[in-house]
Amino acid sequence: MAENLNHWTFVIASYGISVIGTAALVASSLRAMRNAEARRDKARDQ
Repeated sequence: MAENLNHWTFVIASYGISVIGTAALVASSLRAMRNAEARRDKARDQ
């Protein structure tokens, strides 16, 4: 017996997970960059 599995559900889910993970990584990097810039500016003012 052959089962017909719809692979597109898994493909779309994989792309979704990848996009969400990439967006989270970019957001985390931006936050870290802004915090580092704020620390640098604070150190320059002292």
